[in-house]
Amino acid sequence: MKTKFSAIFVALLTAGAVGMATAATEADLEKSFFPYKSGVPTVAGLTEGTVVSAKNVDQFKDAIDPALFDMIKRGWLEVPVAKTTSFDMNKAYVEASRANMNKTKLGAKPGEIEGFVAGRPFLEEPSAADPRAGEKVMWNYKYGVNWGDNAAIYPFYWKYRNMTTGQLEKTLKLNLHFLNFTHRIEHEPKPEVTPNPSKLFRGIYMNIMEPQDLKGTQLLIQRYEDDTKADDAYLYLGFQRRVRRLATGQVTDSFLGADLMIQDFEGYNDRLSAYKWKFIATKNVLMPYYYHNQLKLAEDMPVEKDGFKYVDFGGQGKCFQNITWQLRKVFVVEGSPVDPSPISKRLLYIDAQANTINRSVIYDKKGEIWKTFTIGKSHPDSHLPVNKGSGIPIDDSFSMVDLQAKHCTTGQFKGQVDPKLNPPRMFQVQFMRGGD
Repeated sequence: MKTKFSAIFVALLTAGAVGMATAATEADLEKSFFPYKSGVPTVAGLTEGTVVSAKNVDQFKDAIDPALFDMIKRGWLEVPVAKTTSFDMNKAYVEASRANMNKTKLGAKPGEIEGFVAGRPFLEEPSAADPRAGEKVMWNYKYGVNWGDNAAIYPFYWKYRNMTTGQLEKTLKLNLHFLNFTHRIEHEPKPEVTPNPSKLFRGIYMNIMEPQDLKGTQLLIQRYEDDTKADDAYLYLGFQRRVRRLATGQVTDSFLGADLMIQDFEGYNDRLSAYKWKFIATKNVLMPYYYHNQLKLAEDMPVEKDGFKYVDFGGQGKCFQNITWQLRKVFVVEGSPVDPSPISKRLLYIDAQANTINRSVIYDKKGEIWKTFTIGKSHPDSHLPVNKGSGIPIDDSFSMVDLQAKHCTTGQFKGQVDPKLNPPRMFQVQFMRGGD
């Protein structure tokens, strides 16, 4: 009896220790937000100006994720390497992280969190010895600075391509908007949007402008503060002139015929409790971080009235961004869906400084690589004037490649950190019905 009691006591004590955040320090905060202060990652032979190609990719295999390695090996793209630089984070976000240090702890179950106010919830370096380290990294992602309190991709071009022939099958032009209802740290209203009777955490709204057959189609996603509560998602079909609610399972369906699912948006777009998370390792990996205005930009895209030009694409089937990559500190996290899904797991490469997902490897139910997602990040000071000084790395391009179907969907966009573009009324079902 005594032995059994002791075992139960130890189990409870361990569970409590795992759930609580250990005492983070100012040194942890500095390491989390300024990982390159004392030096940048290095790999032998991988220097500024190196072009990783089919000829030399084997030499750098440890610094490249498995899907990217495979695509380079096939000769589908080459990866030019640029100098690793610090993407210094939003100052208000860093200060919120400092002010709320050690207030957050994990709940008893995945998707439960206690004491969170604002900023980065867990500042300590993740460890494979912590069985819930993957959850902590994902909470940092969820409550990260990605797009800040509110921003818009305005406009946003999606292109569907046959990867074998390069044929452009379809182009969508749309606007995509983001708004945090709670835990706001910079733009008014702070710290939350009121009223908020449904207790929403975040809203995502999409409005399609072209082509004509999809014009007026709208998507609204409402994510709740309670992560264990399923998102609400609504689709407005212009030709039907009605709003319909999407079933939970539809987040893993192809969205409007693209190679993306709704769950793929931003690298991972769902409740954290929809997956089981495992921290794999901290690695130095090539990531799509660059300076927009230093790139050779697209000549086959319309130039915006303010002179903005879009990221160019090339490689096999024009499925890959013509960008530079940086060797960066990365957290590798594996996610496995809780409910039935066409996916067996996601391997996420999360930038340690920005805590955003910029490379994903998606596996099918057989455990084979199915798709791979690249989200390009521009330094905000090398982008639009409205983004300069924001401390928000700007999503600037994407490439979703279906390796099995030899098909891709690419994205070229004009991201703007501008609260005026994202009024709270936009993230309500009534707005979709109003059509304004």
